[in-house]
Amino acid sequence: MIRPPVTDIRRAIRRALQEDLPLGDVTTAALFPSPTPAFARIVAQQSLVVAGLAAAVQTFRTVDASLVLSILRQDGERAKDGDCLLQIEGDGRSILKAERVALNFLQHLSGIATLTRRFCDAARGYPVTILDTRKTIPGFRALQKWAVRLGGGTNHRQSLSDAVLIKDNHLALLNRTTMPVRTACRKGHAYAPRPMEIIVETESLRDVR
Repeated sequence: MIRPPVTDIRRAIRRALQEDLPLGDVTTAALFPSPTPAFARIVAQQSLVVAGLAAAVQTFRTVDASLVLSILRQDGERAKDGDCLLQIEGDGRSILKAERVALNFLQHLSGIATLTRRFCDAARGYPVTILDTRKTIPGFRALQKWAVRLGGGTNHRQSLSDAVLIKDNHLALLNRTTMPVRTACRKGHAYAPRPMEIIVETESLRDVR
């Protein structure tokens, strides 16, 4: 089982709810001044790899711990068009407050996991590993990289501190100096606080001395 980044999920949920409910849900408060029983279902509208369900569930529980949640799929499982992923029962006001934030997590992360699975399926049988990058939404890196793992991909660097990766922009700067790439690699090894891999983007090497 691929464990969700619980601390990062809770932090993201707090920020998301603060953003979406700074003064509460004024529409729901105006229309429904008292508790209103309701039942809701989150249903897949295409075939997908489920990701972010833990975040969706935690969002509903954060808004209202009394909501009754029936989890019908798990993160990392495949779902077909029409499959129910989650059922929610309780005060309709709480469901309305939480549903958009919950769906945002679920839709975004399932999209990443589903696309990653397509790449992994296409690469099956070849000596290929599908890696992710640091091109993530600020504050969402742990969640997005979790979704990559759920889709069958492999996390690469979590941050700039994890490996020496000499990229095209580094190579462009090197080209303005007299330092050869071999020397740059040695300096990377010497500077690293612990043993780590040294990677050079080979496509750009033709433009470097």
